[in-house]
Amino acid sequence: MERLQKIISQAGIASRRAAEKMIEEGRVTVDGVVASLGAQADAASQTICVDGEPIRKAEAHVYFLLNKPKGYISTAKDDRGRKTVLDLLPEVDARIYPVGRLDNGTEGLLLLTNDGELMNGLLHPAREVWKTYVAQVEGQLAKPELQMLKSGVKLEDGVTAPAKVRVLDWNPKSGRTKLEISIHEGKNRQVRRMCEAVGHSVQALKRTEFAGLSLSGVKRGEHRALSADEVAYLYELADLPMRGGKRKG
Repeated sequence: MERLQKIISQAGIASRRAAEKMIEEGRVTVDGVVASLGAQADAASQTICVDGEPIRKAEAHVYFLLNKPKGYISTAKDDRGRKTVLDLLPEVDARIYPVGRLDNGTEGLLLLTNDGELMNGLLHPAREVWKTYVAQVEGQLAKPELQMLKSGVKLEDGVTAPAKVRVLDWNPKSGRTKLEISIHEGKNRQVRRMCEAVGHSVQALKRTEFAGLSLSGVKRGEHRALSADEVAYLYELADLPMRGGKRKG
């Protein structure tokens, strides 16, 4: 017997957190009875349905690294008919989901998987998984503004944690500065809001690294599968045991 949210997550339907919300909304049944949060079930002997559809047995886990272009939203589907990141992986049959989000106007590194446990672990605030961005911002930043970005910026939803920030280039002709910013939080549109809070709007934004992985060798709009060693490394970061109870490395 296992908790329902774990079974749903392992089936690749949603992250554990999203599965809990489904249960709370009454969208999950076990043998025809609406389930409650905290309930357990046996996936092998009981019929578990989400929105009336029986869940499939857990799929083999797959892991991809995508170099997302601008103009694609980071969801599995969109009721407004907009292009999603899954449109860039048409050959993948598994029901994969992006690990976190990059907004429509942001490009760069995005992980996609059907491993809900790993997804949830990497996104948990306690793991402090680092993400690196390159931002083109208006104007030239003064030393006090750079220090604010590094030490913490006050936003509507709280003060940001210390960040790693360095100036890559200042172009007096365009009047723009190229910054590299590394953060381990996941506030909505955080890098854009941090820069705006110190008076410099972001004109272009790209995520170049996530959890120690980079875009090396992956062109814009293309993707690759993660290696077994990379998956094992991500499990270490997420503080999760590898399937079978072992970790590699």
